[in-house]
Amino acid sequence: MKNTILAVASSGGHWQQLLLVSEAFEDMSPVFVTTKEELLRQAGKVDGHVVVDCNRNRPLLMLTCIRQCAGIVFSRRPKVIISTGAAPGIICIAFGKLIGAKTIWIDSFANVEKLSMSGKIARYISDKWLTQWEHLSDASGPSYHGALL
Repeated sequence: MKNTILAVASSGGHWQQLLLVSEAFEDMSPVFVTTKEELLRQAGKVDGHVVVDCNRNRPLLMLTCIRQCAGIVFSRRPKVIISTGAAPGIICIAFGKLIGAKTIWIDSFANVEKLSMSGKIARYISDKWLTQWEHLSDASGPSYHGALL
């Protein structure tokens, strides 16, 4: 499937924020990727994928998630990938850059004091790098255009 938007977020606040921002492109039939099957069902998202939840402290799960995300990105070939975090989002964005997708990273609202680790990586691979806290935005940092919550 081509011309899709891939919307990626881990469970919890990342997922809630992604659902909020996805209202802006719901008419484009985005494909969702998250870490819990029940989140897709609860949100009524029929076109979605589930990947394992991973982080830097669980390297074996990280390898599994990398494989899963690669499979999704290379088979779906989205034109745009948007993520509110965390690790699965940055992994999908990295693979998206390999296929020429436009990418958007929105650092979590919960990161009030500093950017997340994935958010710091997003600086180097995202086309659009955003924060939800105005004081974390500057000329060399992410842009601020408002908060989702």
